[in-house]
Amino acid sequence: MTANLTVGALAEDFVALWLEAHRYTVLERRWHCRWGELDIIAQSPPFHSGDLPTVVFVEVKARRRQNWDANGLLAITAQKQAKLWQTAQLFLTEHPEWADCPCRFDVALVSYRSLLARQSQPSSIKAPPAIAIESGVFVPLGDYQFCLHHYIPAAFE
Repeated sequence: MTANLTVGALAEDFVALWLEAHRYTVLERRWHCRWGELDIIAQSPPFHSGDLPTVVFVEVKARRRQNWDANGLLAITAQKQAKLWQTAQLFLTEHPEWADCPCRFDVALVSYRSLLARQSQPSSIKAPPAIAIESGVFVPLGDYQFCLHHYIPAAFE
């Protein structure tokens, strides 16, 4: 696995832990089809009893600090959104149990920094408890530290 793939996968792990800490249920991770990939598919907690759960498609963008594209936000172009829509439609076709639920697309903007410069060997740090993950705080995961800069619910329609 290349460093970028490792960082991306760990950032998705980090966001999945954050979602679970906020009472979401993660349904799928890295779901692939011919149109592309959905990073995380989750079910949000219902607002009122009796409400259908909302299916949330979460796009995770991980960037080092001082990046050129607003922490990944500028990478979610209209073309990228169209691909995510197509991919989500295919997911719902293949999972009819979720087809009648309301859906939305969220974006998680994550910063990371390497821990390897601070130590001589790769770390064996385990994932932190989900309750320890807070927005704006760097948390160690693998050989990196991650920080959820911004979580944008219903980022695009």
